[in-house]
Amino acid sequence: MAKPWATLGVDLHLEPTGPGLRRGLTDALRDAVRTGRLDAGTRLPSSRSLAADLGIARNTVADAYADLVAEGWLTARQGSGTRVAERRVVPPAGTVRRPRRRGRPQYDLRPGFPDLASFPRTEWLRAARRALAAAPYDALGYGDPRGRPELRTALAGYLSRVRGVRADPERIVVCGGISHGLRILGAVLRARGVEAVAVESYGLKAHWNILHGTGLHTTTLPFDELGTDPGASDDGRGEAPRRGAGPNPSAALPAERAVLLTPAHQFPMGVPLHRDRRAAVVDWARRTGGLVLEDDYDGEFRYDRQPVGALQGLDPDRVVYLGTASKSLAPGLRLAWMVLPPTLVEETAAAKGGIDTCGALDQLILAEFLASGAYDRHVRAARLRYRRRRDALVAALAERAPEVRATGIAAGLHAVLQLPPGSEQSVVQAAHWQGLALDGLTRYRRPDAVAEPMDALVVGYGTPPDHAWSGALDALCAALP
Repeated sequence: MAKPWATLGVDLHLEPTGPGLRRGLTDALRDAVRTGRLDAGTRLPSSRSLAADLGIARNTVADAYADLVAEGWLTARQGSGTRVAERRVVPPAGTVRRPRRRGRPQYDLRPGFPDLASFPRTEWLRAARRALAAAPYDALGYGDPRGRPELRTALAGYLSRVRGVRADPERIVVCGGISHGLRILGAVLRARGVEAVAVESYGLKAHWNILHGTGLHTTTLPFDELGTDPGASDDGRGEAPRRGAGPNPSAALPAERAVLLTPAHQFPMGVPLHRDRRAAVVDWARRTGGLVLEDDYDGEFRYDRQPVGALQGLDPDRVVYLGTASKSLAPGLRLAWMVLPPTLVEETAAAKGGIDTCGALDQLILAEFLASGAYDRHVRAARLRYRRRRDALVAALAERAPEVRATGIAAGLHAVLQLPPGSEQSVVQAAHWQGLALDGLTRYRRPDAVAEPMDALVVGYGTPPDHAWSGALDALCAALP
């Protein structure tokens, strides 16, 4: 049966095996050009990349390309790759060219998504076989609401070694993503009488809404070139935050309040929390009995120097560490974890519920994946892949849009591209017409943010597969002023 392969921004319907595969690929590409689904000038992926994506032999792709070049549908030039030929295309009678729908962009440059095409399927399958073969019978029952002990043990070792987290398996609770973890913690804090959580000037509206949904109020911390400033915030009496205040958080963050931070790599601005402010927020927590919620969403991806250690390592009794496999592996796994102060473990496990809502088998597989070293190997390979993409982005901007400055590029899966004042909305619209799914910085700014306003794009370089990255860069540069 024909299998629809979604690639190049179009669907190619191919028989996955058999002698007709070359002809099927040639026909599918020819039809995509003839009907206008592949526009003139579109750069096709290399034969190696497309073959890897389709799971077929490279020679099959190369031969199909050669056939279409000979027919005049494609052009191939040294150093320029293979592109759709510039020619007048007459669709077959009765064919109506459909305009590109807004819901299906050709390239997705939104932040916060990894390259799903690079998910280590083979290694994950091997880990699944080993984990299932060794799984005790009780692994198929309801289990401990904190999560499988195998995963909690593996996480404790990994986080201590890689992120400097002071972890014990008994203090780890597995959850179904960072959002699930925040929902649980919000309920725990509210039950303890906490009324407000201070959050950063830039972040995810979804996280703020989750906290609101648990009955908590959110207030906003200022942001400047040193990152989030925990020494100045709304004090709960409706007073405006103090601009440029120093690290004196004990007066700014009262005892009944918690604070949610992304200290290793602020999302989306991309700067680490300054060392003085790291010490200051932990000092506030110690003095007042406050609690710091540390979202370490992409702490493993730092490129130019050693990763910034987790804030939790400074005081594991006052900091809740939240980590996730959504950026390193895939969000569809719905696996994340909280490393908790001892005084919060029982309450958090009870708030999660008596039935473990995270799949036990996936937990066992991830435990095996960590213990075998496959996770480390995957993260190292992903780090190299994302660094190459980041470097290509910076080089393309330097050559084709030198007025646009990229910041926040030392770590993570996205960059902030600073634009001329007043141009953000028009550039986002231009990007849409280039087939890009792209977000402006305004999307992540709180209405009461205390930070210098800035027009910018938040460009994720995790999602496009390798073969599509050069095309995504071409479209991005074409949309920039």
